[in-house]
Amino acid sequence: MKLLEYESKELFRAHGIPVPPSGGVIRTLAQLPAALKRAGKGPWVIKAQVLAGGRGKAGGIKLTRTPAEAREAARSILGMTLTTHQTQGQGLKVREVLIEGGAKIEREIYLSVVMDRKACGPTIIASAEGGMEIEKLAAEKPGAILRQPVDPSTGLPDFAARRLAFQLGLPAQHVAGFCHLAKSLVRLFLEHDCSLVEVNPLVLTPKGLLALDGKVVTDDNALFRHPDLAKRKDPELSSLEREAKKADLSYIGLDGSIGCMVNGAGLAMGTMDTIVLAGGRPANFLDVGGAANEERVTKAFQLILKDSKVKAVLVNIFGGIVKCDMIAAGILAALKKVKLRVPLVVRLQGTNVDKGRELLAQAKVNITPAEDLWDAAKKAVEAAR
Repeated sequence: MKLLEYESKELFRAHGIPVPPSGGVIRTLAQLPAALKRAGKGPWVIKAQVLAGGRGKAGGIKLTRTPAEAREAARSILGMTLTTHQTQGQGLKVREVLIEGGAKIEREIYLSVVMDRKACGPTIIASAEGGMEIEKLAAEKPGAILRQPVDPSTGLPDFAARRLAFQLGLPAQHVAGFCHLAKSLVRLFLEHDCSLVEVNPLVLTPKGLLALDGKVVTDDNALFRHPDLAKRKDPELSSLEREAKKADLSYIGLDGSIGCMVNGAGLAMGTMDTIVLAGGRPANFLDVGGAANEERVTKAFQLILKDSKVKAVLVNIFGGIVKCDMIAAGILAALKKVKLRVPLVVRLQGTNVDKGRELLAQAKVNITPAEDLWDAAKKAVEAAR
């Protein structure tokens, strides 16, 4: 789960990581005067709260020096559609902006903690050249990137934090502050089961270090340990994805015309690849999981058919623990409750597959059976045309 900047900074603040004075988030211009007052004396920074980097270049972050300038900036940002290099060509509607006090920046640094899959543990990534895209910096100047592995059982030791501060060339009077900040960042990462905690830029000011921007990404599989985060409304989810999540179903909306119902993430990937190879495009995929029953299959059909892009549905189920005849019975029972308005292709494989196919063949419903995945994908693509 990705957190917005102001949500990330709330965690920073709770872990003693210094952040700019905040006036909080506003959603209407009427809330601006109180927010400016809370942020303290100007200048102020008005920041669009969307899950994308590159907001400044796209006009989503503005520095203002007077209340009138702040009002104009907030007016222009609230409600705008922000498109950056990280939004894959799609615009993100700005529904809230963060009001913060400005900072006198002397120097910018990059600092993050990421999950290093090769090292099988967290690693600190740092660079003395902050404020720019770290991916671009790593490609153009790999020598400017510092790495510090972290033992998750002990966190970041003092000597490693000091060594990092020296490598970054920080003035002696700021080494202690940096060590505290880096250790706190690692603690935040570990305590919240994160996959990324990023500060870019971490700025040096006359008063010390300040996390000017922040990004936190947590592992969805660990959300049961963080009920405060689990109940948060994920702005990246569509209404259908949100409804599926409530029903404990995994649903991802895509841009094609074939709805996919599968059981298992690997089968989902294989199904979508095969559809593309057959000349079609998946409109979504819905994973009913290993315990596919009538209730889950019914809900799955309801969700898939709510997507107006769907011109055909491909059900690709492997019967392992759950037998194919039980799955077929579940599909037939679900179709009595759901009005099917598009062609349905069903491919079953696994335990009791003959019984399952026989049930579908005898049923008085319009189902196109498929022998294997390639056959199913071709029939679904043809049906969607």
